[in-house]
Amino acid sequence: MPTPVIVDIVRTASGRGKPGGALSTYHPVDLLAELLRAVTARNELDPAIIDDVLIGCVGQSGEQAMNIARNAVLAAGFPVTIPGATVDRQCGSGLQAATFAAASVAAGIHDTVLAGGVEMMSRIPLNFATSGRDPFGPAIGQRFTGGLVGQGISAELVAQRWGLDRDELDAYATLSHARAAAATARGVFDHEIVPVTPPGAAAPHTADETIRPGTNASDLAALPSAFASSDAAARFPDITWRVTAGNSSPLTDGASVALIMSEAKASELGLPRRARFVSHAVVGSDPIEMLTGVIPATRRALTRADLTMTDIGAFEINEAFASVPLAWVRDLAADPELLNPYGGAIALGHALGSSGTRLLGTLLTRLEDTGARYGLEAVCEGQGMANAVVIERL
Repeated sequence: MPTPVIVDIVRTASGRGKPGGALSTYHPVDLLAELLRAVTARNELDPAIIDDVLIGCVGQSGEQAMNIARNAVLAAGFPVTIPGATVDRQCGSGLQAATFAAASVAAGIHDTVLAGGVEMMSRIPLNFATSGRDPFGPAIGQRFTGGLVGQGISAELVAQRWGLDRDELDAYATLSHARAAAATARGVFDHEIVPVTPPGAAAPHTADETIRPGTNASDLAALPSAFASSDAAARFPDITWRVTAGNSSPLTDGASVALIMSEAKASELGLPRRARFVSHAVVGSDPIEMLTGVIPATRRALTRADLTMTDIGAFEINEAFASVPLAWVRDLAADPELLNPYGGAIALGHALGSSGTRLLGTLLTRLEDTGARYGLEAVCEGQGMANAVVIERL
């Protein structure tokens, strides 16, 4: 069986996902095309040998509709013979694209795949794709009395179940910003970030716009609950409303792309084999609590890799909300020092379809910086799912 390896991972620096954000003047197709060109250019790879391009994207409407993966291939100037497909596994779409790529290489179907994600939340806001319609239908409402809920309510339910108080959530958010700011100052992300110059900008965008270095717990404590409502309070009377904009990930623009190849092909071309895929996992979980799938996904990925928590040298658990990694670390008795050591989505942003690949790049950077052998990433997803991956540094 061919061994799928990671040759390179690139990303944009994050932009605030609202009009006026650093990347907001980009058409999402053109932003993604910038990274497709960049990853092939810096690896001196002839685009003609790429077998497929797989891209995660959640808001597949408007400017992100009509298979953005294929459109970006064309916008990048690649040969028209290169196909593309767009993946939606909600917030884990970018990671799913990467693991689909790895699986196709392991199966011997492909030798070279570009996999990543893109999301321009400044141009395609949350829920824009539903066009105001009900995406769930009456049967789901009948099965789950009261219907499914937004992720903010789920984040509150997670905090309630694990006994996470407001101070803990705000302290974690403060730490995320502090770690991301410190990593940026040390140049940790320099190899990941591709400078891009948005239309109308005077200079390239090179630093994550969503990091707030001066964040402190006292300022966060002054923020109001972001998701409180009388209807939700009546349905979930135990919620004490501790989730805020400050301890949640921000609306974000961004893109990321990984170059994934068979080990034999990378060796033939003289390209670095930076890591190999050890195991993948995807799970379903309670669609009301929604965000806890990272726990069983982690366990399943470790079991498939024949590893334990103590074998892992770095963890990247997506910070959709502070309650998610805090519940994860408590449930699995993980070392908090190994969790998101360069900050997470609360600081670095959560460009939905892109985040899974962005986290994969940050995980690989951490393994290379520390010399650790194994790393694990897990991402929670809408409607109660999660995916996870274990990689081994080579």
